[in-house]
Amino acid sequence: MDKMGNLRSCLCEDTKGLLYLYEASYLSIDGESLLNEARDFTTRNLKENLKKKDIDQNLAMLVRHSLEFPLHWRVPRLEARWFIDVYERRQDMNPILLELAKLYFNMVQTNFMVQPYKWWRSTCLGKKLSFARDRLMENFLGTLGVNFEPQFAYVRRMSTKVYTLITIIDDIYDVYGSLEELELFTNAVERWDISAMEQLPDYMKICFLALFNSINEMAYDALKEQGLHIISHLKKVAKWYYNGYTPTFEEYMKNAWISISGPVILVHAYCFDSKSVTKEASECLLENDLGTSSDELQRGDVPKSIQCYMHETGAPENDAREHMKYLIGETWKKMNEDGAANSLFTKTFIGNAMNLARMAQCMVLQAKRLNIVSCH
Repeated sequence: MDKMGNLRSCLCEDTKGLLYLYEASYLSIDGESLLNEARDFTTRNLKENLKKKDIDQNLAMLVRHSLEFPLHWRVPRLEARWFIDVYERRQDMNPILLELAKLYFNMVQTNFMVQPYKWWRSTCLGKKLSFARDRLMENFLGTLGVNFEPQFAYVRRMSTKVYTLITIIDDIYDVYGSLEELELFTNAVERWDISAMEQLPDYMKICFLALFNSINEMAYDALKEQGLHIISHLKKVAKWYYNGYTPTFEEYMKNAWISISGPVILVHAYCFDSKSVTKEASECLLENDLGTSSDELQRGDVPKSIQCYMHETGAPENDAREHMKYLIGETWKKMNEDGAANSLFTKTFIGNAMNLARMAQCMVLQAKRLNIVSCH
């Protein structure tokens, strides 16, 4: 710092030091204005340094990677794989260290070979529900991003089932089902009675039965004891859609942290580690909207956070997207603060909650690159 309290201009030439400071700035919490300034300073100067012809290309690769997405926001497992490739290209790499890294990575990888294909085929959901997204592998990848450690193999298998059911039900409620059908389905789920499925159309019968059998297998009663009834919130989204109603941004966010299934995912993924979850999972929704909002509107989906904000404030789409990015950054600050504070939650639970946000951002980023219409 200079006498005026600003970052010294001489730091501009130290690209590696700028990169370290840039990454550290993403660990900030609310009120740490100095780190906000450091982020702006390092971002600006790192971009300028990339233009220099004499910059080390290995360092330049790290800088570009970080400017795209900071390390703190990336999925640890995927980042480890990326860095192994980067490290292998370095002339000063340690071959023993590289070999150990590959060995460890592959040892952990062997625990991912068992996947829930048999369950998915037995449900016949992919064949019977042609409108639904067949995203079994994408959903399994999502569980790996949340917790990849070998001891969580069972949790990953069960979580993949939950993710897959969420995806299918989301498609039914967002677009495909009529309001009358959705009310019948909601009533059947709320009653949790197998006889209730007799009133459902054929495509909903197979979906309800798959849900009923799978959830009972996973002791879904534990979720009901939390009082987090995801179906009632999805029903609210369906009513917005069929009434042509664009909710206010505040209304949208109050319902969003439930309807995106964050609590459902967390409760299952962490083996009922806690009795409550926070609203930080809404960050996943903001990321989802940034990547797929326009596409979902074109296919008839309910207005998302960007459209709600534009409708309420009159802001253009670019401004609305920038506001969503700001809210994502603010949510990360809160998660950073909560993660460092004394908590009744275990460190595993807190880490996995943050990994859920990281995985949401990662999958949306990849969906945008591949031009995938939706990435729930």
